[in-house]
Amino acid sequence: MNLPPALTHPASVPLGAIEAIAMVTLLVGALAMLIVMVRKFARIESAVREHWQEKADNSENASAFMQASMQGVIEKLRAQEKELARLHVLAQERAQESERMTEEVTRNMPTGLLLVSATGAISSTNPAAEEALGLRPMRYRSYREILGEHSGLSQMLTACLRDGKTFQRGEVEHLTAEGEVRRLGVTISPIYRHDRMTVRRNISDPPRKPEKKVSGALCLMSDLTELTALQKQIRWKENLAALGEMSAGIAHEFKNSLATISGYAQMIRGESKPGDIRESAEKIIDQTRALTHVVTEFLKFAKPLEICYETVSMAPLVARLIDELRESVPECTFTCQGTFLELPGDEALLRQALLNLARNGAEAARAGSGKAAQVTISGTLEELGGREWQRICVADNGAGIPDRDLQKIFLPFYTTKSEGTGLGLAVVQKVALQHGGSIEARNRAGGGAGFLLWLPLRQENAASLFPSQAARI
Repeated sequence: MNLPPALTHPASVPLGAIEAIAMVTLLVGALAMLIVMVRKFARIESAVREHWQEKADNSENASAFMQASMQGVIEKLRAQEKELARLHVLAQERAQESERMTEEVTRNMPTGLLLVSATGAISSTNPAAEEALGLRPMRYRSYREILGEHSGLSQMLTACLRDGKTFQRGEVEHLTAEGEVRRLGVTISPIYRHDRMTVRRNISDPPRKPEKKVSGALCLMSDLTELTALQKQIRWKENLAALGEMSAGIAHEFKNSLATISGYAQMIRGESKPGDIRESAEKIIDQTRALTHVVTEFLKFAKPLEICYETVSMAPLVARLIDELRESVPECTFTCQGTFLELPGDEALLRQALLNLARNGAEAARAGSGKAAQVTISGTLEELGGREWQRICVADNGAGIPDRDLQKIFLPFYTTKSEGTGLGLAVVQKVALQHGGSIEARNRAGGGAGFLLWLPLRQENAASLFPSQAARI
């Protein structure tokens, strides 16, 4: 069998063809490897991209969460801020309302209030205290300055601030700027401030109590002037009743004895010749007459007054009284001024009271400092204690009344005159009391004395209080 030449001689393949086949095979392998590597790198890139994308999504979610959380916190804080602002406004309104209520209570309370600091300055007061003391304004002023260094109230406040002393229901007299004496009931208590507790140096040391220091004083006061005057009126009427009972038992025997003595003295004088015996008898007669006058005045004073109430026009009554005084006491000048109204009373008793006051004023003016004697009767209308009063002032330009006699001149049988009975002013006071009024004596700033007679313009069944300019608490 004959083979083709190519098969029968394989060694005859060209060398270049073999090299070409190898190169092609190598290129194909390299290309396949490159494709594999490109795919691998593509998968890695995709995985990396997905990883970073996931991280980015997670980061965005965390930021959104944090932002939402912060927004919620901020909203809550804003809501709490609004609530706090509302509560603050509410607390301020309550505090202001409480302060207003405290001020209203303090201003309208009938009891006077003084709050004094540790330095002695008055830090708070109310109208009742200003009215009772007759002083205004008082805040931020020293109590020693406005009350007086040696006044009773100043001394009590000083003892309270200095020693922490408490005064309960004490009574003091206060002199106003107008010279009016008022009776005040006071309660004073210290205000304490607790200091911080001191630290113990050693554990074994006993615990120390916080110290208390006086940081101020609280003073509550009431004007007892009218109450004291009413008590005096009651005691005075009781004394008059007792005096009337006593005098009724001895008056008859007294007058009989005086009549007997006077009768025997007159017999001796008529039977004796001029000389010592006759002169002695005349002295006995004079003394018995004087004593009879005293007994008569005493009986008039002790006897209960029977008032015949009628409408009394005070202006004509005072005018007639002035004319009578000018005739009987020409060496004294009598003047009348002011307003005199009609009031219920007994004209005869009122005339007697004014006549006693005017004659006493004329005697004091004539015995005064050498000036021309003058007596002035003035009238004014006053509204005190919810009632209207006719105030009549009988003033003279004499030497005035000694301070030791001011509280005694209305006592029966108390007199500074050598020939006086001591019953003139007592009778005046009795007439004033029986008419539901009062009388008081004062020394005038310009010299002389003044007697203030208060008479109500309308009678009331209830006992009236003593009229004064003091606060009625």
